Amino acid sequence: MAILVPNPTRILFFTGKGGVGKTSSACATAIDLAEAGKRVLVVSTDPASNLDEVLRIHLSSAPTPVPDVPRLWALNIDPEQAAHDYRERMVGPVRGILPPAVVASMEEQLSGGCTMEIAAFDEFSKLLGDPVITADYDHVLFDTAPTGHTLRLLELPAAWSNFIETNVGGTSCLGPLSGLSAQKALYAASNAALRDGGQTTLVLVARPDTSSLREAERTRAELAQLGVKNVCLILNGIFKVNDQTDPIAVAMEARVRTSVAGMPAGIRDLARVEVPLLPYGLVGIEALKTMGATDILPRAFESMEAKERARFQDLDALIQPMIARGKGVIMTMGKGGVGKTTLAVRIATKLAKKGFKVTLTTTDPAAHVEQALGERPPTLSVARIDPAVETRRYTEEVLANAGQNLDAQGRALLEEDLRSPCTEEIAVFRAFAETVAQGEDRFVIIDTAPTGHTLLLLDAAESYHREVLRKASDAPEAVRQLLPRLRDPAFTHIILVTLPEATPIHEAMQLERDLARADIKPFAWVVNQSLTPLEVTDPVLKSRQGGEVSHLRELLNHASRIALEPWNPGGVGSTVSPETPSEFVQV
Repeated sequence: MAILVPNPTRILFFTGKGGVGKTSSACATAIDLAEAGKRVLVVSTDPASNLDEVLRIHLSSAPTPVPDVPRLWALNIDPEQAAHDYRERMVGPVRGILPPAVVASMEEQLSGGCTMEIAAFDEFSKLLGDPVITADYDHVLFDTAPTGHTLRLLELPAAWSNFIETNVGGTSCLGPLSGLSAQKALYAASNAALRDGGQTTLVLVARPDTSSLREAERTRAELAQLGVKNVCLILNGIFKVNDQTDPIAVAMEARVRTSVAGMPAGIRDLARVEVPLLPYGLVGIEALKTMGATDILPRAFESMEAKERARFQDLDALIQPMIARGKGVIMTMGKGGVGKTTLAVRIATKLAKKGFKVTLTTTDPAAHVEQALGERPPTLSVARIDPAVETRRYTEEVLANAGQNLDAQGRALLEEDLRSPCTEEIAVFRAFAETVAQGEDRFVIIDTAPTGHTLLLLDAAESYHREVLRKASDAPEAVRQLLPRLRDPAFTHIILVTLPEATPIHEAMQLERDLARADIKPFAWVVNQSLTPLEVTDPVLKSRQGGEVSHLRELLNHASRIALEPWNPGGVGSTVSPETPSEFVQV
């Protein structure tokens, strides 16, 4: 095994986009340290954690010895359970006192990602900020670090003021903070440990593609502003061609070279370890021990049976029900980096070429829709919603209303709360309500849709009044009709986008459960960048093609309508033609 983190400090945080290899990198590093004689604890705080799967062990919230690796322990902090317990501490005391509708609104306020972040931070702060708890370990490794938003929120002095205690039923991000005062000293110690470069290293994990590298740079820059500067980079999945006669292998190597050469300046100068693309998934101790090695032989994998492959649709078949109706809304949803924008562009282009009027809307500030479109059909229009503009407008509105009677510290906390992802969701929600309404007489394709949490938040009468309109009478027709339209399967088709890998699939399943809470059911799944439909001869790619089988079978057992999109030499989110070259597709 190659050393993934040279000169490791006592605490290591591994962070990056979903599916880049955070868990594998953390586990491989932990095994390496344990085999060097260190006592090591690896901790996951990821709600879609596959730490159990990777280590092939059942984990709980208590340290569990990892078989076959002396001196290594692992545990899972379940953010959903932590958030549930946190909500109970906040809401439990007012049950039976406040009206049921108010209690229900408070529970939904505390059901979003911000609550989960802070609840998880509450749990692992005990491991990070209290040295007594981890005194038995030489190294503590965290799979998934807290976001910059969480760190800023928790360090604000106003977080411990009476302003918080009087706003438990207020905005979705302020609510969780009402119970944090008892934890103030522990959080202060945790924040100090994160910023202590002699004690803590932040390990950015990225894939050699533009989207992943851009996200790594955004994370580095945000945390640098907060004083977290001991950072290194693991560039995971560097592919080098083994068979020059395989056009896919040649194209894949070229894409890696281009992405690495164009990586953002901020991460280019970081200490970096490049990890080769292995011919198999990193599951199990023996596989993890090979991470970083350069002399690994491909493994034999079973291939999918013809009857299994026949259950997957292509994109043309997937959109036939939409074509039959001739209008409506199509949303592409999924975690960052899975190819939502590329898929939205492909669908919009196909529909426009058939003569339908199509509006393509994106809320992703990094999405290069215009470039991805290439030649635009005359019936296709692009109506981009700028999240920054909409968020600024919404923030000014909230500050003018809710912030007018606050003191300086209270206003500072409200301003920080309004920098959270929840605020952007709400602002964008309002902005594209009118666009969705256009689906009454045309196709509207939306790249990056609101989460189930946002939809529920805005559906609650109290939250709707407080967060969106301030006065119910101000509700425009498009906003009032938005949720009914999204819940109408004939009007709205939601497509969950993923990759043929464990983490993106499991994260999309979590998104599906989130949508179900808002009474919204996805229409279909699309698996992007799959090698399964292609003819490959390169031994590494042939082996990885076989490795997709178990993940695709999991989806076949989960969903009834799935499209399989072949690997594209431009990659997800690429600006090359969205059509895969015909010579790559298996016949």
